[in-house]
Amino acid sequence: MDTNSPDKLDQLDDGVAAAAFRRLVRHLQHRHDAQNIDLMGLSGFCRNCLSDWIMEAGFEGDKAAARGLIHGMPMDEWKATRQTPATEEQLARMKESVARNK
Repeated sequence: MDTNSPDKLDQLDDGVAAAAFRRLVRHLQHRHDAQNIDLMGLSGFCRNCLSDWIMEAGFEGDKAAARGLIHGMPMDEWKATRQTPATEEQLARMKESVARNK
């Protein structure tokens, strides 16, 4: 499946899609125990990917502003207070998962 190809999701009302996106971001802000490395290992995307995607969609801020918006705080603060060191197993799982995105 090409995750960038048009499909029925493109027919979804923008307001509905925006509300679902905001709920996803708020959920991830609340569930900081779900580490980015684990999200990458399971799904091939994480909070940083969401930041990149909003920039690609036309977000007018820079990368730091996009990440702050998605993380709910500046990235440096998030890393210092929420991020735990990645294990070799997590890194291997992420690498395998990301390879499936292509």
